[in-house]
Amino acid sequence: MRLTTAQISPETYWPGCQGTNQPTPLNLGQVMVIIPAQDEAETIEAVVRSLQQQGLFHIRVIDNGSRDATAQVAIAAGATVLREPIAGYGQACWRGLQDLGPEVEWILFCDADGSDDLGQLSEFWQAAPQTDLVLGNRRATAIGRQALTTTQNFGNWLATRLIALGWGYHYEDLGPLRLVRRSALDAIDMGDRGFGWTVEMQARAAELGLRFTELPVHYRDRQGGKSKISGTLKGSFQAGVIILSTLFALYSKRIFKRSHPSRNP
Repeated sequence: MRLTTAQISPETYWPGCQGTNQPTPLNLGQVMVIIPAQDEAETIEAVVRSLQQQGLFHIRVIDNGSRDATAQVAIAAGATVLREPIAGYGQACWRGLQDLGPEVEWILFCDADGSDDLGQLSEFWQAAPQTDLVLGNRRATAIGRQALTTTQNFGNWLATRLIALGWGYHYEDLGPLRLVRRSALDAIDMGDRGFGWTVEMQARAAELGLRFTELPVHYRDRQGGKSKISGTLKGSFQAGVIILSTLFALYSKRIFKRSHPSRNP
């Protein structure tokens, strides 16, 4: 496991940080799982069951305009289903974050298509107390890289290199499987409501000096249904444009803040 500490004392850079001296062990009862889903009736039950086998029972499936039985299957499997009619990956994630109970300390995001190997989550639990953002790195294994399309591999490589150039953080992937401390997510203050959600989270984490670790994960082809993004050339191109434009907007905002520092009256 490669753990990168961005700052020696990150609690001086953002509110709510637990610090690094006495990390608090992760309690699975404090983890909320958020699963954006659109037309994933074929796979959502297996995903929910796999999460339950890992000891997770606070599971929200965000039905993002499904035309199949995704919601009904998810409910039958034991998940809570929230409906979000406005299309967008970030929009669905944002909907899942609303009205969280005070007991929730961590948020786990994962896909609904069965491509994530959720059997590796115990490694996430071990890493969590020492960090603020645990990322699944699909590109760390040959099988994971092969499961990604050529466009996905190149897009991830380009986006992570741009983050390194702009923010100094060396990520390897923008994968959907990620565990984030709730107070860190509050500090990030997510604004994206589309496919730029993951890249905004990682760029903003870098800007705030949050601690992160990337863990190699066994990524596989989706287990059913049809991809809305990587399954088509048009979808992949649009996703790439969104990611690059999101990075450009975030970096421009950062430069503006540096050029116009706020002054206390």
